[in-house]
Amino acid sequence: MDKQEFLKKYIVERRGTDSMKWDGLEGKFGEGAKDLLAMWVADMEFRTCDAVVEALAERSRHGVFGYSIVPEEYYQVFSRWMERRYGFPVKKEWLRFSTGCVTAISWMIHAFTNPGDACLIQTPVYYPFHNVVTNSDRRLVKAELRYEDGYFTMDMEAVEKAIVENQVKMFLLCSPHNPAGRVWTEEELDQVLAVCQKHHVLVVSDEIHQDIVFGGRRFVPAAVVSGGKYRDIVLTLNSATKTFNLATLLHSHIIITNEKLRERYDRFASALNRTEVSIMGMAATMAAYQKGEEWLGNVLEVIWDNYSDLKETLEKGLPGARVCCLEGTYLPMVDLRACVEPERTQELVQERCRLGVDYGEWFGDRYQGFIRLNLATDPAYVKEAVQRLIDGEKEMYRI
Repeated sequence: MDKQEFLKKYIVERRGTDSMKWDGLEGKFGEGAKDLLAMWVADMEFRTCDAVVEALAERSRHGVFGYSIVPEEYYQVFSRWMERRYGFPVKKEWLRFSTGCVTAISWMIHAFTNPGDACLIQTPVYYPFHNVVTNSDRRLVKAELRYEDGYFTMDMEAVEKAIVENQVKMFLLCSPHNPAGRVWTEEELDQVLAVCQKHHVLVVSDEIHQDIVFGGRRFVPAAVVSGGKYRDIVLTLNSATKTFNLATLLHSHIIITNEKLRERYDRFASALNRTEVSIMGMAATMAAYQKGEEWLGNVLEVIWDNYSDLKETLEKGLPGARVCCLEGTYLPMVDLRACVEPERTQELVQERCRLGVDYGEWFGDRYQGFIRLNLATDPAYVKEAVQRLIDGEKEMYRI
């Protein structure tokens, strides 16, 4: 299917559907924000693939949504997806389930650390990483990523310094990284995991964006780095939800390869008021992994074209703006600090341009003047957002 056919079939209007992105604008951005062009929240304006819709419809027609088991076929389908794409066949006994990756991060923190223990993040990073630590009565420790000319890298010295000085017990790794847009190389992962192994730090690797990579980049799960050298310290979290736009089906994976860690997690989980595995989430995920690859290929093409258009047009029309790299995820950062005083970013973006975006300071204290844009959307919205930024900056400074 060519791009235009895909867009005609799968782009949907989400206003008036209880969409957080569109119908929740005032709740997020304040009174009078209903008319903002929504470029925030990590979900898509694309209807999910036909196979998922059909699988959910078939399950619905059965009419019973009672307690269910995970079928053997599910484990096989998931393992084949992971092995074929990432060289990581997942054994049935390694797999546990959660209602979402952020929830799973919270569970990992509570299962494997104690109140007052230090947990490390690399900023700027998805803001629930900050909140899930502090709301769990753990100490939040930050190691800044290095930033230069739109590109982020890990600062290994800062990571080790933070671990040693704060006696860090757990490292929350975002891979691919949101919002830095990086798909970490195996060399980078090897270096940071070696530091964690050296200092007996458990690694929670949130890999929810694993399937959304560009430019020939290769995603490497933390658990397979250097032939699985660090597998015994890695707790892997992933899901089909970002890949196939399934977030509120509430279904994600916890992969624990180490037997002792699994036993410890299971003891913790036995004390929770646990929910059952989502029958609809399972049905959707199986169908997506079995029949959704062509749809995903089309989505990735649209996202990459949106990114290319954003970068070329904005940097040309708004000299000084820097669209940061996008190797993975669909959520690039835009550095506007050369175009607007950082403290006036919201005035420009929200009040003048009428855009609803994620602001850089939500991801890290040093990133006021950055915004994050969602490119898993209609290309017309991206073009409109870019033009509003160009026109709004000229108006603001009367150029």
